Amino acid sequence: QVQLAESGGGLVPPGGSLRLSCPASGSTFSSYVMTWYRQAPGKERELVARISSAGGSTNYADSVKGRFTISRNNVKNTVTLQMNSLKPEDTAVYYCNAVGLSGNFWGRGTKVTVSS
Repeated sequence: QVQLAESGGGLVPPGGSLRLSCPASGSTFSSYVMTWYRQAPGKERELVARISSAGGSTNYADSVKGRFTISRNNVKNTVTLQMNSLKPEDTAVYYCNAVGLSGNFWGRGTKVTVSS
């Protein structure tokens, strides 16, 4: 079992930055593929960024490439999402997800609002 608790969301003006954090409790964090998803009002949940279990491979949605960076610390059991050059269309609830042999786990989300 893995428990995930996102933090770091908030209100930021266009062009600003936020850093989302997702500490994980439970064992074997380093065995999980970690992904950030987001869901905007009235839209389906979409993948934002994914990082492999060891951190050597990452994938990004085209809409965030060059602006967002996913990273993980397998000692501190944390995955982060650094978001720069934020746009109003980045407004959404951001969710942390862990997938491994023991299952598929979600956090409750953190809200990001990009507005002037």
